Amino acid sequence: MKQITETKKWLETVVIARNICPFAKRVFDEGGIHFHVETSTDVETCLENLLDECARLDENPAIETTLLIYANGFADFDEYLDFVEIAERLLEVEDYEGIYQLASFHPNYCFEGSNENDAANYTNRSPYPMLHLLRESSLEKALENYPNPEEIPENNIKLTRELGLEKMRETLAACYD
Repeated sequence: MKQITETKKWLETVVIARNICPFAKRVFDEGGIHFHVETSTDVETCLENLLDECARLDENPAIETTLLIYANGFADFDEYLDFVEIAERLLEVEDYEGIYQLASFHPNYCFEGSNENDAANYTNRSPYPMLHLLRESSLEKALENYPNPEEIPENNIKLTRELGLEKMRETLAACYD
């Protein structure tokens, strides 16, 4: 499926190659990422599928993490942020808080207070709107063996700004078939 192919290319060329997430390479190489493409634009359906992916992780310990790729929905970044907020509340209500955590990625990601043309936004820009569903236990384990994990965001900001806006745009654009 095109969305999965492009997302894998993004993981390889942006996230892993640039070491945006120092834990991604091992999980990617071991096949521990489940990719789910959601074609619905209905918020309720998307939330139901988020819970389905939580259940998939509950039932399959070999899957480290899931990327929910929204092929048709949430093109508007503000609409996407509203969806992320609802999704996070849903995880709390369904007693998944402390078990799973969400990370958010979007083609137009812009950190609050940041200029949309700040290259640092590319740490969270992706080919499609996505939710990254992570096992908190796996994240905690990975962080135990990583020196100064609190520096990861700062290092990513520094790296993307050094590479510059044009290079980051080109790298993301190269992910599309």
